[in-house]
Amino acid sequence: MASVTDSFVADLDELLEYRTEKTILYAQTNTMKLVNRMKFSMPEESTLGDGLGKGYGLLGQAGSGKLRAAALHRFSTAPASAAAAAEEPIQPAVEVKHTQLLINGNFVDAASGKTFPTLDPRTGEVIARVAEGDSEDIDRAVAAARRAFDEGPWPRMTAYERCRVLLRFADLIERHAEEVAALETWDNGKTLAQAAGAEVPMVARCVRYYAGWADKIHGLVAPADGAHHVQVLHEPVGVAGQIIPWNFPLLMFAWKVGPALACGNTVVLKTAEQTPLSALYVANLLHEAGLPEGVLNVVSGFGPTAGAALCSHMGVDKLAFTGSTGTGQIVLELAARSNLKPVTLELGGKSPFIVMDDADVDQAVELAHQAVFFNQGQCCCAGSRTFVHERVYDEFVEKSKARALKRVVGDPFRDGVEQGPQIDGEQFNKILRYVQSGVDSGATLVAGGDRVGDRGFYIQPTVFADAKDEMKIAREEIFGPVQTILKFSGVEEVIRRANATPYGLAAGVFTRSLDAANTLSRALRAGTVWVNCYDVFDATIPFGGYKMSGVGREKGIYALRNYLQTKAVVTPIKNPAWL
Repeated sequence: MASVTDSFVADLDELLEYRTEKTILYAQTNTMKLVNRMKFSMPEESTLGDGLGKGYGLLGQAGSGKLRAAALHRFSTAPASAAAAAEEPIQPAVEVKHTQLLINGNFVDAASGKTFPTLDPRTGEVIARVAEGDSEDIDRAVAAARRAFDEGPWPRMTAYERCRVLLRFADLIERHAEEVAALETWDNGKTLAQAAGAEVPMVARCVRYYAGWADKIHGLVAPADGAHHVQVLHEPVGVAGQIIPWNFPLLMFAWKVGPALACGNTVVLKTAEQTPLSALYVANLLHEAGLPEGVLNVVSGFGPTAGAALCSHMGVDKLAFTGSTGTGQIVLELAARSNLKPVTLELGGKSPFIVMDDADVDQAVELAHQAVFFNQGQCCCAGSRTFVHERVYDEFVEKSKARALKRVVGDPFRDGVEQGPQIDGEQFNKILRYVQSGVDSGATLVAGGDRVGDRGFYIQPTVFADAKDEMKIAREEIFGPVQTILKFSGVEEVIRRANATPYGLAAGVFTRSLDAANTLSRALRAGTVWVNCYDVFDATIPFGGYKMSGVGREKGIYALRNYLQTKAVVTPIKNPAWL
């Protein structure tokens, strides 16, 4: 089937208001070039954590355990310092093995033969050139997925057999954990401590969770009129199109592919153009685990070509997207204008973090700091609006300033580094424009506000005080290491102000009062409310947003619903007279 009609292509600029933006790319000769790149997605991926009773989720706790120690021993040799960003970058001891498209079980070049560079955010230099898939490649991938669903063994396997494939996949992820984590750090810029100590274990855990669900998806018998037997069946939806973001590419791969495959679907997955490497690597591991050809197809490419083609393809039965709210609206419109395929959206946020006057200020400062700055601030659920009660406001601001100034920014492969570079030059410049907006609008810049070093995309941890709700830094998603601290005087006031946003992804509450905790958690319009913790995640916990932060939920049993159709089968209990 055709993927994008000529009318879609002719209309794209007017209909979707795509913006042409420039990204700085470095040639291998280190000569800087400007390359125009159409941006389909500016994803805000979800953060992660498991809490384990610590209250901080994985924020600041990501580096514990043998896996982290082993990874740091292998891939890092030097300690961090406050000036780590100025030091010569460590060369990762990992090979980039997969740069082609994965279609029908084989790694192949793009039909056009084109490639594009994926960059090291520490330097802006090219890591590798990756196949640039477009609408023709999406057609090939969807055709392979359709054959695998209509004719192949995957939907017809016993659920137990699908479970075993996914369990073998989880084992392979753990066996190759060091390489997977190093690729994620190299391509994305997040710290190796976070990638190795937090994300890789969570990916394996998520895959095992959905493997366990494969043989537990049951139908039911519905009561009817007494003359008929009614079975309600849950069947796989078919070919699922999935688009993952650049901020958590590995984790989002698991969140999307895990439930889709457990339910018996086939998948065409588009990677973010900024971070294709880890998804291609683990997709190969999934085939090593025994996944039949055509069941998972991975296309690297850009939004207006590969992304738009996938969203509007008549052969795709279901679409799941993680990214910005603006791009989510485009995805929804393309899906509606094609075959009305159902869509799951996990989108942006501007999450409030509320500190009551009875809070332990030192603990509140640390938790609020981690809630904002984790993953370089590139988290859709970052607690970037820090509401602090007026009685503790001044103390909180001073201690938040001190904490930000102590944050270690540098090469994410170095031990002790808390914050790596932003993803690319576009995001880097966008964040600095927001910082300037905060200064221009009258907020008090108490820490940071500038770049770190003269190489790569590093930004100082930045803290604003005396901010007002109407300022851009308090209203718009910055997606960077910028904390905006606002003052409030009472519970009803902070509920009203916290909810005065088009977003509703997450919120945090820090208090000793059970009354305040219960009142706030029920009044806040958000898909997740963390009380005296933040970014506590598990494969069992649903994640998604109210309002313009998304449609549907990921993770837990709720994600399975995204990939199942419900069918009623009605049969007479007795033969009709005409038989």
